[in-house]
Amino acid sequence: MFSLFKTDPTKKLKKEHALKLEQAMKAQRNGDIRSCSQLTLEADEIYKRIQEIEKASQV
Repeated sequence: MFSLFKTDPTKKLKKEHALKLEQAMKAQRNGDIRSCSQLTLEADEIYKRIQEIEKASQV
């Protein structure tokens, strides 16, 4: 009944994930492959957390 007032726990993580991917893209365009790979790894970890939260909420 009160699900209307609940916040999405993944909303902040999704925003952070998109930001990391954008930073990785900019690093790659600037030729900084090491930073690009590090940012991509961080984005992947955030995405895994998002999937875990979504999987837990479906059960």
